[in-house]
Amino acid sequence: MALLSGLEEGQNLPRLMDLYGRVVRKLRISVTDRCNFRCSFCMPETPAWIPNDSILSFDEITRFVRVCSTKFGVDRVRLSGGEPLVRKDIEKLVAQIAFTPGIKHTCMTTNGTYLAEKARSLKNAGLQSVTISLHSLRPERFEKVTRVNGHAKVLEGIRAAKSAGFVNVKLNSVIVRGYNDDEILDFATLAHDEGFNMRFIEYMPFDGRKSWQMEKVVSGDEILARIAKKYRIVPLERERGSTAVNYRFEDGAGGEFGIIASITRPFCSDCDRLRLTADGKLVPCLFGDKEYDISPLLKDDRADDEIAQFLKEIVRLKPPGVESLIKASAELKHVRAMYQIGG
Repeated sequence: MALLSGLEEGQNLPRLMDLYGRVVRKLRISVTDRCNFRCSFCMPETPAWIPNDSILSFDEITRFVRVCSTKFGVDRVRLSGGEPLVRKDIEKLVAQIAFTPGIKHTCMTTNGTYLAEKARSLKNAGLQSVTISLHSLRPERFEKVTRVNGHAKVLEGIRAAKSAGFVNVKLNSVIVRGYNDDEILDFATLAHDEGFNMRFIEYMPFDGRKSWQMEKVVSGDEILARIAKKYRIVPLERERGSTAVNYRFEDGAGGEFGIIASITRPFCSDCDRLRLTADGKLVPCLFGDKEYDISPLLKDDRADDEIAQFLKEIVRLKPPGVESLIKASAELKHVRAMYQIGG
């Protein structure tokens, strides 16, 4: 890959760039590892929670965002968890980030159980988009995997998000063979008939119980083929750095769907994300085993330039990604559970 210039068109700021020419434009920030669900493909039986005194404060998170935006032109932030809405007064953090200079888009991934009561306040605080995890449309199946009687509450949250007026409301479903792959067409019909942006995600080795197997992965190609048996679909141009390849329905229905094929068709070559865990660990690559602790710099109130230098060094060390492991036929190892990093 040819190295990029390090400057965004129309920008005078230096950029956070790795050795492969990939520029960081997006932050994914886990605000807590706590969650009110216990999904089998995410949570272990007995999670080892981060101690409360190690969790970054709202001001520390906001300062990290501000350094990334004002020093390097990073302009998109996604908040996640665990479940971000279990963090007390999360609307305050949303507002702090949304009004940080240089930030153009603030969004959140949530399981949706608290959206019915919080969607309006989140929108008023400056949240622009919301993605809701929904891995089954069948209440009994949903409750079996989440170990929570919350299916109706999530559907209520989805309706609340839609009526709140967010720029975009997306639904995420991790497709696991033998669990919910028989619902692929049901999810596609939901997108087609009700105008949602549905996203199908290949099962990745970040489950809390380390039960991931390649045999359980339903490939993006298989998902697409199943949908194409019922609907005529049109591919959309992929946005640079996007995790999904998106499609619309040829008949003009309002909904769309996307496929995130992290395992069979990885998108590492233009990855533009940097992840921050709830306790201040920087994770340059979701599939990498390296983490770098930035919390001492944030908690000790070090100079912005010192934090910026640390960021440059960490991003420079970003590995090529899962794409290189697959090409080398290397084993995909379980690195961490998804609740610890937030996706």
